[in-house]
Amino acid sequence: MCRNIRTLHNFEPAAGDDEIRAAALQYVRKISGSSKPSKANEEVFWRAVDEIAHLTGHLLDDLVTSAPPKDREVEAAKAKERSARRFATT
Repeated sequence: MCRNIRTLHNFEPAAGDDEIRAAALQYVRKISGSSKPSKANEEVFWRAVDEIAHLTGHLLDDLVTSAPPKDREVEAAKAKERSARRFATT
């Protein structure tokens, strides 16, 4: 998975439109191989971002789980700890 795309399901508070759109943008950038579309591809690029964000919102709304919601701060601390271990110099 692209490192910039984060899990959005089962968080309290739920993922907002900005987070969903950011994930869709990262996905389209990864798939298209460009961070900024050419003028010729600009319309289809942004349409793809809009459509993927829309569908992602529906997916997140429809997913069900019995697990308790995750806390964003706790998950961020875990990620920071993993990063520190991974890039630690010995």
